Amino acid sequence: MYLADEAWPDLESYFASESLALVPLGSTEQHGPHLPEGTDHIIAESFARAAAEETGYLCTPTINVGVSPHHRQFHGTMWADGPAFRDYVESVTRNLAYHGIDRVIFVNAHGGNVEHLREVGRRVRDDGTMYAIEWMWDESITDRIEDVFETPGPHGGPKETSLIQHLAGELVHEDRITDARDGGLVEFDEDAVRKYGATTFYDVVDLQSTGHQTQSDDAIDNTANGVLGDQTDASAAVGEELFEAALSNLCKLCEWLADQPFEALTPKPHV
Repeated sequence: MYLADEAWPDLESYFASESLALVPLGSTEQHGPHLPEGTDHIIAESFARAAAEETGYLCTPTINVGVSPHHRQFHGTMWADGPAFRDYVESVTRNLAYHGIDRVIFVNAHGGNVEHLREVGRRVRDDGTMYAIEWMWDESITDRIEDVFETPGPHGGPKETSLIQHLAGELVHEDRITDARDGGLVEFDEDAVRKYGATTFYDVVDLQSTGHQTQSDDAIDNTANGVLGDQTDASAAVGEELFEAALSNLCKLCEWLADQPFEALTPKPHV
């Protein structure tokens, strides 16, 4: 069920019987010369709407602009400052609580949003309003991604390229994929942005390490065209495989979360 497509009387039964909603979030930012600036929000919305269709849970409209100041030097990148983003997402999330939702999955596809979504989740959980958790597609299938790609790249690399080839292939500039690899950074050494234990660049976003993936920087300080990884390894077929694998995990997360007693999701009392 997609909230924006429904008339309000037709949503009454959902809010009366269900307590879970999916909120997709991404970004509008450069993804190299070959991918659209909407890459992240296209991916997030595709996962959320597919999961909603498969499970019957509610999907809200997508939050399309995220925390992306580290991409600002590239034409067209839009961003929200962290505090403004957190306040907006928290307000939207509390809207759902007003209608009776007490658990939310942030279906996220942008690394720059992660820490802010975790903070919003902490806020609404600490005051007993609801339980909100952040989910990111590639973190749910890290082993499979590493099996498929030698250098998956955290931004504009073959994993995101493959997904967009599968989901919105008409938006991919196939003739620029080799240039994306050759003009970007295939592998990134996190030590390059550290001196004697200090991170020296400000146009940097550190993505949480997952599995064997390393922290990474996709800003102009380190990659001239804004992407990392070997995009020539991408394909729509691989994108479909990865999408279905991650979607399966998202649907399982929905069912697990819906089954939890709300009391088990709230903060433990003071000892």
